[in-house]
Amino acid sequence: MTLDNYISDLLYRHDCVIVPDFGGFISNKKSARLDAETHAFYPPYKQIGFNSHLKHNDGLLANYIATKENISYQKATSAISLAVIKWQNKLQSEGVAIKKIGKLSLNAEKQIEFTPGQGYNYLTSSFGLSSVKGSPVARETKVIPIAKEKKSYGKIASYAAAAAIVLSLGFIGLQEYSTNQHNRLVASQQKAVEKKIQTATFVIDNPLPTLELQVSKAKLKPYHVIAGAFQFPENAKKKLRQLKAKGYDASIIGKNKWGLTQVAFGSYENRNQAINNLYRIQDTVSEDAWLLVKK
Repeated sequence: MTLDNYISDLLYRHDCVIVPDFGGFISNKKSARLDAETHAFYPPYKQIGFNSHLKHNDGLLANYIATKENISYQKATSAISLAVIKWQNKLQSEGVAIKKIGKLSLNAEKQIEFTPGQGYNYLTSSFGLSSVKGSPVARETKVIPIAKEKKSYGKIASYAAAAAIVLSLGFIGLQEYSTNQHNRLVASQQKAVEKKIQTATFVIDNPLPTLELQVSKAKLKPYHVIAGAFQFPENAKKKLRQLKAKGYDASIIGKNKWGLTQVAFGSYENRNQAINNLYRIQDTVSEDAWLLVKK
């Protein structure tokens, strides 16, 4: 079994895919960019990296393989372990090339180095977008000479400037007068309002003590692993009691658009956590369990 396609599929939907006892592939969202040298514009994308310290099995890869191959979780885990042994042997000689993701190799210090592949964008919101190459725009600057003013117009320009100064002074004086009148009117109105406020002011001799309330913000849990939907609320409550007796943090999350009362095995803040629990419940408790997202 080759892990390439499974890891590639999960990277479209998750920011981290861990290969147990080997390392984790991490994706980071990058903004659109413009290459100043080639004049090419690149859309947003996910940059893929590798961290050899992420070796703990979070169940994501194994559950996905088990679902796709229709095998048990234990068989999927064993298949991953065999693939990891092959990768570790290849690293000692030629390195490991993972399709659509990149290549792994050992450096002089026997540490794993990762070279991401080119031509693959794991950001689903950028599907259909490709790089666009433009051409530089040549800018031409023209210098327009200013014609010298003839001497015969010197006196006329002087008279016009003097007239403009006189008109400006007259306008400024009129403007100052209008401003002063407006300020006096506003001041008188403000005093009248303050007088009315003062007459309406009263004092409480025995004020009530200040009451401080501490409200804790409830964390949203939009991901729910659904156990069933029931027409009669009594049946939903019965199912809830059964799940709680088995140790599940079960709850009734309301009715759907068909009026059926929905009961959840559990509710989660994190999508990856919800999916992992969904796969585990489908393998061990109920194949009919499914994931509901309410935001």
